[in-house]
Amino acid sequence: MGGSSSPTKSRWKKVAYGGMQPGYDDNHTDESFLEDMVMNANVVKRDVMKVMQDSISISQYLSIVALVGVVWTYTLNYMLDENSLLLIDVGLLVSGFLVLILTEEMLSLYLLFHYFLNIAFFIMGLYILAPIYKTLTRSISSDSIYSVTVSLLIIHLFLHDYSRSAVRAPGTWKNPSLTSCISLNASVVASVFVASRLPSWVNVFAIMLFSLLVFLFAPLVTYCIRKYSFRLHILFSVGLMILSLGLVYVLHKLLFVVFLVLLIFVTIVCPYWLIMIQEYKFEINGPWDEAKLCFDITD
Repeated sequence: MGGSSSPTKSRWKKVAYGGMQPGYDDNHTDESFLEDMVMNANVVKRDVMKVMQDSISISQYLSIVALVGVVWTYTLNYMLDENSLLLIDVGLLVSGFLVLILTEEMLSLYLLFHYFLNIAFFIMGLYILAPIYKTLTRSISSDSIYSVTVSLLIIHLFLHDYSRSAVRAPGTWKNPSLTSCISLNASVVASVFVASRLPSWVNVFAIMLFSLLVFLFAPLVTYCIRKYSFRLHILFSVGLMILSLGLVYVLHKLLFVVFLVLLIFVTIVCPYWLIMIQEYKFEINGPWDEAKLCFDITD
């Protein structure tokens, strides 16, 4: 009497969307399941010097905002009159246009005239609105104005796009993100609050023009410098940091210490911190990940 032979058990295989395989539980896996596992496939190995060089852009903009704060303080304390401010504004305009002309290869005469025309309308609008800005916060105390101004500058620095992804380069347009718009609006409102504390509308016009030239056009100028030469970008950033540290030291010794510690933390400590925590980065990829669709579009 011959015995009946048991059916051969089929080899387990991965099934995409359900469907139990005969002889296996629906949650069964075998040794072949982890054959396609990849560890740290997308982890970027960072270099300390490269991260420090990238962090200089943040320190550069911190120095720019510090210089704006110093000019605001000198103006509010009547240590800087409207004539000196207007000379600074003219110097910023001329130097900004020189940087664009010397560093941007695709800058045409038409585009340069377009920039000049926009700035002319911009200055004319500020000149007309200066008397309104002067009386805008007359009913608010100066302590409240200064507290809100500092808070707005902190928001501006926190939300500013340090990657230059929202900068409008000559001949191109990139839509700014929501955080970049909030950051820019915060700086403009802070400038209006500071200008409203000044005694004459000429001071208001001069300080508003200075502030908006820095907040609106400084990212474009620094972007052109970095695009033209990274070494020039480093030298320009170091010069800005030295200048801002010197002016802050003259203004207040404690603020100088705080600002110096902040620059060291951003430029040196944070890059080393990032490299140190990089070894704890652990990423696992495998067949269980969500499928990524790849489309091959041909003519």
